[in-house]
Amino acid sequence: MFRLWAKQFKNNRLVNDMVISDGELDTRTHKVLRALETACYEFDLEQPIWLDSTVRDFQRHAKARFNRDHFIEEIDFDYLEIEVIEED
Repeated sequence: MFRLWAKQFKNNRLVNDMVISDGELDTRTHKVLRALETACYEFDLEQPIWLDSTVRDFQRHAKARFNRDHFIEEIDFDYLEIEVIEED
């Protein structure tokens, strides 16, 4: 089972979160992107842009933060953080 935790923070406080589970037989990358798409849909957000630094952080720590620079539209929170909490 693959599980990803998506969290929105504003003023250093957690304002919204959800855990997305994925039991599909697929690559880790596809599972992460599918889970991020689900989280963005539930939080009513556009998909963030993966910058090179974000990809490197995610590869090293299984965690990534998306701030204002990662979104084209204005956001009303400080950042969106995703973290892999369980992998097959």
